[in-house]
Amino acid sequence: MYRIAIFLILFGTWMVFSGLFDAFHLTLGAISCLVVTLISSSFFFEDREAGVGQRLQQILRIPGYLLWLLYQIALSNLHILKLALTPGDLKGLDPSLVRVKTKLKTDFGKYALANSITLTPGTITIELDEDELLIHSISEHTKSGVEDDSMEQKISKVFEGGES
Repeated sequence: MYRIAIFLILFGTWMVFSGLFDAFHLTLGAISCLVVTLISSSFFFEDREAGVGQRLQQILRIPGYLLWLLYQIALSNLHILKLALTPGDLKGLDPSLVRVKTKLKTDFGKYALANSITLTPGTITIELDEDELLIHSISEHTKSGVEDDSMEQKISKVFEGGES
């Protein structure tokens, strides 16, 4: 039942974004979604015991997180722009590697955190090993943002049912 739900979500998303409804494209889309479902269905929701209501709550929390993430990306872009346009010898730059431990329990939550950090300008997740992330930060400001756990708390609320 779980894999059928994942397939239907993927196929529905594929149909919306492709906009092609002839037999050839629907067949290719179905085959692609089936392969992705078989390969990665265990990756999506680790807790298979959760009911439909809990899944809907998770899905409804995602847009709020994405809006918050876009806001953080915009703020970080402004910081990087400020660094780039500051005259002189780039005194604001302070590249460093930061190790951060995460309290996230699921692989998908950790994956979302690592990718959210990488999407934010000035930071790149280099490695994710168990519950520790190795992150390159371009300045002290971005380093403090990585060490702040607000992103982790938001992801925990969305994907793991934690509080933010």
